[in-house]
Amino acid sequence: MEHSEHKMSMKHGHHGKKSSHHEMMAQDFRKRFIVSMILTPPVIVLSPLVRTLLGLDFLAFEGDIFVLFAFSTSVYLYGGYPFLKGMVEEFRKRLLGMMTLIAIAISVAYFYSSAVAFGLEGSMFFWELVTLIDIMLLGHWVEMRSVMGASRALEELVKLLPTVAHLVQEDGTTIDVDTSELKVGDKVLIKPGERVPSDGEIVKGITSMDESMITGESQPVNRKVGDPVIGGAINGDGSVVTEIKKTGEETFLAQVINLVREAQESRSRTQDLANRAAFLLTIIALLAGSITLTTWLAVGQGLQFGMERAVTVMVIACPHALGLAVPLVVSVSTSISATNGLLIRDRAAFERARGLQAIVFDKTGTLTEGQFSVTEVVTLGEMSSEKVLELAASLETQSEHPIARGVVRGAQERGVTFQSADEFQAIPGKGATGKVGSHSVFVVSPGYLEEKGILPDLAHLTDLAEKGHTVVYVIVDDNLVGALALADVIRQESKEAIAQLRKMGIKSMMLTGDNRYVAKWVAEELELDDYFAEVLPHEKSEKIREIQSRGLTVAMVGDGINDAPALAQADIGIAIGAGTDVAIETADIILVRNDPLDAVSILGLSRATYSKMVQNLIWATGYNAAAIPLAAGVLYSAGILLSPAMGAVLMSVSTVIVAINARMLKVKKREGGGI
Repeated sequence: MEHSEHKMSMKHGHHGKKSSHHEMMAQDFRKRFIVSMILTPPVIVLSPLVRTLLGLDFLAFEGDIFVLFAFSTSVYLYGGYPFLKGMVEEFRKRLLGMMTLIAIAISVAYFYSSAVAFGLEGSMFFWELVTLIDIMLLGHWVEMRSVMGASRALEELVKLLPTVAHLVQEDGTTIDVDTSELKVGDKVLIKPGERVPSDGEIVKGITSMDESMITGESQPVNRKVGDPVIGGAINGDGSVVTEIKKTGEETFLAQVINLVREAQESRSRTQDLANRAAFLLTIIALLAGSITLTTWLAVGQGLQFGMERAVTVMVIACPHALGLAVPLVVSVSTSISATNGLLIRDRAAFERARGLQAIVFDKTGTLTEGQFSVTEVVTLGEMSSEKVLELAASLETQSEHPIARGVVRGAQERGVTFQSADEFQAIPGKGATGKVGSHSVFVVSPGYLEEKGILPDLAHLTDLAEKGHTVVYVIVDDNLVGALALADVIRQESKEAIAQLRKMGIKSMMLTGDNRYVAKWVAEELELDDYFAEVLPHEKSEKIREIQSRGLTVAMVGDGINDAPALAQADIGIAIGAGTDVAIETADIILVRNDPLDAVSILGLSRATYSKMVQNLIWATGYNAAAIPLAAGVLYSAGILLSPAMGAVLMSVSTVIVAINARMLKVKKREGGGI
């Protein structure tokens, strides 16, 4: 246990370091921006060109050039340090990028202007240099704040666990202890409105829990003795005592935090494309800057003009926006999914989900609820269907048989009032009998009636049986009064999920070990494109392979246990209904709730995420491609000329737009939770 907790603290420590690193960088850029801005006005008013334009020549004094040089040097060294340092790091990694371009641009401007200040013939542009650095620092400060904002959901997850827990002593009293000190088997008191300190099970009390921040379930869920509770959930109106079942790294929240962090840090195929584009753009910008300088010198515009054009080209061509285009979207989408119970283990698989052509669902517990319920009551006498169900369900309350529980469940769903049952007796393999009120009641199988020679020959009941329903008969006071048809209930969400997939152009299929009649009935009810029945667990992966051989990109949605081989074989494995068990090694994506609509949600989020990535990449590359010629001065004859500072403004605008676009990734919430 200590080892587990140590691992958790190590991993959380890693995230904490990364988070604090971003925060330190943001603060550093802010501090350098403020200091540089304070040093900028003297540079502007001491620059000969600006002074003349503003009519401030009276401010000139002997040696003012050297004062101008001193202020500019301070801004260059202090404000420009992050870019100069970044250039060195990029050279070490042999991956030239944004920092190299900025560093070269400000260095060219600084050293050329310094040379002029000390006697070289030409014009200085120190004021352009310092304003350029100011704008670049501001842009990076805004960027870091955006990055921190995109990752904030992960930080919020970390904050969900309370720091103090009320540990219940053997004598029933409580003492407050640090949550990190809790051990498996400890009992803790959770008061109304408090957060659950760690995963456990209720041993005393009844309450409701708000798990929305963890699972995305918008409605509070009722919890009683024996029910599990998730660390971080908010307790409702009741006080409960829970026994701790998991601590440290084993808890649901810890696993979610680690999955989110790993997903955010994992490399994206789209990001690799963006990185290559950024590298090429850097090379193009350096070449374009050199060509621009050479060309303007060749046409006789002078060194100062040519240098200014070259610097502007390199500034405006910075692949800054390109570098942010994908990571910010990744961060935002991962946070959205995690806070809605959709856990991404493999980002590459998540990106592939947008191109899915078929989804194969496991039946029991995925498309269906995995529990019997009454689908139809057939009367065979004068007794009403409500009375038939009431008497049958009252008797079956005494039995734990799955069919009996299905009869009781069906009655509860219809609001039936139960009577007390006496003299209950099970008829092995055939059913049960007993007294309900003054009536003698039997609930029996067709085999029992067949033995007695009273099995009715009704086409409707035969049809129900052929559709996979289980039919039981009800005998009251020696009279056959009705029959109950039971089946594994199809989830209401399944119908909506299949309908939405059809709209998305994705084929829906089903794999089940159940008999072909049941499978056919479920497939027809849901209007599936295909189904495979009587498939043994080890054969499921073969069926997935068979579907893939049709040239389809396939996702498998299952419970992650007997579906593990199929989840591994599929192009994308989606484990559904994982609850607090997120450690499903064969799944690429884990859905906390047992809701087929979440499988649709993950596809929608994948498509929306990819769309945002493409938008950002197009904006970043398209902007640079269009801006480089303008920065080089192709419209100089028309009187349009960009200064380096204006180039920096435009470059920063593109970066901010990309950041805002990423943050605008939203997925519509649906009623009842989920997206």
